[in-house]
Amino acid sequence: MVFSSILFLFWFLPVALAVYYLLHAIGARHAKHAAQTLLSYVFYGWANPLFVVLMFVSTLIDYVCGLWMSGQFRPGAWSGPVPLLPPGGPRTRAQRAAVTFSIVSNLALLGFFKYFNFGLDTWNALAHALGADGAAVDRFLRITLPLGISFYTFQSMSYSIDVYRGDARAIRNWTDFAFYVSMFPQLVAGPIVRFQELADQIQQRAHTLAKFARGAAFIGLGLAKKVLLADPCGKVADQCFAAGALPPLEAWTGAFAYSFQIYFDFSAYSDMAIGLGLLMGFMFAKNFDSPYKSESLTEFWRRWHLSLSTWLRDYLYIPLGGNRKGPVRTYVNLLLVMLLGGLWHGASWNFVIWGGIHGGVLALERLHGKRGFLQGLPRPVRVAATFLVVTVAWVFFRAADLPAAWNYVRTMLGLGARTPAAALVAGRIYSAYHVGTLVAAALTAWLGVQTWDYTRQLTWPRAAVTVALSIAALTMLVATSFHPFIYFIF
Repeated sequence: MVFSSILFLFWFLPVALAVYYLLHAIGARHAKHAAQTLLSYVFYGWANPLFVVLMFVSTLIDYVCGLWMSGQFRPGAWSGPVPLLPPGGPRTRAQRAAVTFSIVSNLALLGFFKYFNFGLDTWNALAHALGADGAAVDRFLRITLPLGISFYTFQSMSYSIDVYRGDARAIRNWTDFAFYVSMFPQLVAGPIVRFQELADQIQQRAHTLAKFARGAAFIGLGLAKKVLLADPCGKVADQCFAAGALPPLEAWTGAFAYSFQIYFDFSAYSDMAIGLGLLMGFMFAKNFDSPYKSESLTEFWRRWHLSLSTWLRDYLYIPLGGNRKGPVRTYVNLLLVMLLGGLWHGASWNFVIWGGIHGGVLALERLHGKRGFLQGLPRPVRVAATFLVVTVAWVFFRAADLPAAWNYVRTMLGLGARTPAAALVAGRIYSAYHVGTLVAAALTAWLGVQTWDYTRQLTWPRAAVTVALSIAALTMLVATSFHPFIYFIF
């Protein structure tokens, strides 16, 4: 089930909110969370009910590990409040074993379901290259990737790590913890909400008309970004990436279109997730901060997918040593984190190269003191250069496989062979509608006000604009076909 669907907007969401506020009105907090957990399981298992079993297992493991680290299985421990482990203090062997089991279990589940097929294909390719075709594994062995497994495993795992570090108390009530892991607003594509950010809100949060109105505005504007900007840009990108060889201008147009598509698609989902959270009283952190305004790749990662970039920083980059162990180790850590970040996005060499491009440029910028390479030049030049680097890297994100990605890059450089069918692409992508959408996307990306800021104070003119855009998006949604979010596959 996706947010940008009639089923979700007109059936699931009204039922979920009605149940939520009915139980909230009678003060049944645990029942409210239990009902929302069951509804979230319905939401997640709509495509495949077996996915719910996997999420339940991950949830159960981290719940038990959190209580084990907090000593809650000792006699009489459940009679008082759950203790907060001393930050930076010594840990027992049992506590270290519990957090290790949590991390290994989550990574094992993620690794098996996400990377089994990738490992199988790599093994078969290696066997073929070495002339040992007899060692290849039959291709009927395939694993279906559960939706959003990358997001909820990271979120659930952060709970165990936060408890171990002493950054948060373990949750004794199973319903509250299952509710935290399974919340449908950000279950499938984030943002990755850490437990320490929501621990207090799970226990108590305010429900106000202003918060509800802002949440509705987030949802309406997010839907408009998705349907009115991301989807038309995606059609341009699809035409170009499917065309084979193109003239350089059309190839760059397709790459730019995908840059806009993935930004507005993912930020739209984040907007709607934040809005849905607000409807239930939660305040999730901002996940995008106008990333295409960045003057360097270092700045880009302070603005793009903030919940992932900060997660990788706090749970991977800093534990690896960060920048505390000399410049060479810093560069290695940056490259390693981005390579793993690429693999987190997808089980393909395309994503490894995408992460390698970002990691390599980040390391080079670190050599210049995080200032980038173009200091001294006008700001628009620095922004444009950063956007070009990001766009070229997106080609590897979008292309079907590695040969297709290299071929598309060659086409952008004017080195690809053109096919007669490619001439038809220009007539399709340069229609007034598509060109107008690309211009609107560019203006919104570089000159527009962020949803986070736009909804902070909902004046009547802003509310009117929001309603008009929401109606336009709903009209387009009803008139067109399915609108899946890109990040559902991660």
